[in-house]
Amino acid sequence: MKLLRYGGNPILSPNPANEWENLVVCNPGVILDDGVFYMLYRAAGDDEKHVIRFGLATSTDGFHFQRVSDRPVFGPSADGPDSGCVEDARIVKFGDTFYVTYAYRPMAPGRYWTFPHDMVLKPDVDEFAPIALRENLGNTGLACTRDFRNFRRLGRITSAVQDDRDVILFPQKIGGRFAMLHRPKQTSATRFPSIWLKFSDDLLNWESAEDHLLIEGRPGTKEEKIGGSTPPILTDRGWLVLYHGVADGGLADYTVWAMLLDRDNPLKVLARTREPILEPELPFEREGFYPGCVFPTGNVVKDGILYVYYGGADRYVGVATCPVSELLDFMDNQ
Repeated sequence: MKLLRYGGNPILSPNPANEWENLVVCNPGVILDDGVFYMLYRAAGDDEKHVIRFGLATSTDGFHFQRVSDRPVFGPSADGPDSGCVEDARIVKFGDTFYVTYAYRPMAPGRYWTFPHDMVLKPDVDEFAPIALRENLGNTGLACTRDFRNFRRLGRITSAVQDDRDVILFPQKIGGRFAMLHRPKQTSATRFPSIWLKFSDDLLNWESAEDHLLIEGRPGTKEEKIGGSTPPILTDRGWLVLYHGVADGGLADYTVWAMLLDRDNPLKVLARTREPILEPELPFEREGFYPGCVFPTGNVVKDGILYVYYGGADRYVGVATCPVSELLDFMDNQ
């Protein structure tokens, strides 16, 4: 079982006309609302600091996207904790408001592909500075919008002393509570980064919530280190969740996997694919700033078809599809 790539991939590429997106466009958050696909894509120019922002593109068919502006719609704050970069949006909707979880750093990461793996630029601060600033930790914030042009920053929703990204909200309450997937990196509870699940009565109150280990990676496979990829989709068989996996050590390939969670108790894993459903194969997925990477951050279901939007090699945006029923049937046999 493999997702089918769209023949017109990549569907979004760097734009040489705009200095803020002339090097990178990737890892798009996508949601379908009132017949329009809205895409918040990660964008960066060829500046040395590698400042990362969000651009907006829209589509009516899910394949052909048009940029709506020659300016970013959301970027780092002037002097807040997310003043370095904003990246990897995941989008859900409650009521008439879209909520966007996004990764950030207090300073721009620099040209990370020129550093040893997992290294970023760090500020010149003394020993008394908070670890988030001292180590330029990746963290996660929450923003909301009703039109994808005007945003309100709501604040940090992960620990101030953890590198905690791949934070994804479930698109509806479960048992009267909000639910969130996340991936804390510095934890002694698991050998490799894993996917955890929390419940909360408030979208900003997660640190006091009990943390539950959902799944760990499989040692010695292409998914030793894992993290959530796209917002869960409620199906008639449970919550369909895509996640990414990568082998430990070096620049290993990022691949895409799927799991099915119980509708009423998502801590119960009903099924999980044993092999990736998407792997880097094409040039735009293998030639870029992270060679060999397919990294989904958005998914949409329309007319029974699952659209999966992903970053290719940290430089492009691609889309792949499959009938939802086909993927669920495949998982029933795993």
